[in-house]
Amino acid sequence: MLGVENDMRSIGEMARDSGLGVSALRFYDRAGVLVPAWVDPVSGYRWYEPEQLEEARLLARVRRAGMPLPDIRLVLAGWSGADTDLVRELLKAHLCRLEQGLSDARDEFSALRALLDHRENAMTSLHIATVRLSSAAPELAAALDAVRFAASADPELPTLAGVLFDIEGERLHVVATDRYRMAVAHADVAGHDGSRVQVVVPTPLADAMRALLDGEGPVRLSVDGDRVTLEAGDRQAAGQCLDHDFPDYRRLLPQAAGRRAVVEVAAFRKALETGPVRSEGAGAPDLSVLRVEDGGTATLCADGDADPDRVAVNREFLLDALAAGARDRLVLEVDTPAAPIAIRRPDDEGTFSILMPVRLED
Repeated sequence: MLGVENDMRSIGEMARDSGLGVSALRFYDRAGVLVPAWVDPVSGYRWYEPEQLEEARLLARVRRAGMPLPDIRLVLAGWSGADTDLVRELLKAHLCRLEQGLSDARDEFSALRALLDHRENAMTSLHIATVRLSSAAPELAAALDAVRFAASADPELPTLAGVLFDIEGERLHVVATDRYRMAVAHADVAGHDGSRVQVVVPTPLADAMRALLDGEGPVRLSVDGDRVTLEAGDRQAAGQCLDHDFPDYRRLLPQAAGRRAVVEVAAFRKALETGPVRSEGAGAPDLSVLRVEDGGTATLCADGDADPDRVAVNREFLLDALAAGARDRLVLEVDTPAAPIAIRRPDDEGTFSILMPVRLED
């Protein structure tokens, strides 16, 4: 079709102007919901009539509202056929479902809050304690470096705005998570009696502690109730712990993965930075789509690869995890497309990070 570029919108332009990602437009084409006006028989590239932009924007709105696909079909059919009564009925019915779902969710959340209130007293013993212990500065520094990237910066989630110090026996675990990624590391400690103590150190205080860990000698860590102090020689960083319970990270630890690949970090990082990426729409992060072969080789999937074992992950998060791993080689563990991805050190599998996968539209 000569001159089609002048008369129609490309799929990229339609994605940009409608709020639907390229992959979403492909999905709705295959579903017969929003079919392009012309598809290049050679390249398979999709082109849309200018008037289809209004339908695409409508589709983006009902999609964001969580409307199921069968109703979306009818809404678009009613819209194009000027059947406003049908469209209004469908919107009203979906809104009623959402309101009922919200009411049910409020009831369940009220019950959960009551259960949480009963649990608070039992959890208090993990926080109200006095602890004095020591650790090697380089070891504690390495542990903080391994998890800092995963700490949450979301003001709506103050519970996660810090680093968990989980002290048990002669081991200090440090943990950070922002829901989409989690990192766990450890350092040996001395001077603790063995009972478990947990405190959540605010991120700025954790950063101040890390700044003191530039020497080789031992440092002293103390917890007095809700106050934590790190002393390195004559320098000190101290402050209040967060008054929140950190999630039970042990329940989130990844199980043995289906496939493992040892990656050369420098080469893998370069492949991620220069290789194919996907975006699921305006404002969405760049995704890297991975596949780990049974033989232990990790590869990046090209756009359009429909391998059922491919796993999509936020590319920036993966690059951060590679840097935090602080090794020339790291182990990449991949299971199903819906299971977390784990990045481990070959010589220290107790220090690792996990990344939540991103669901692909197609």
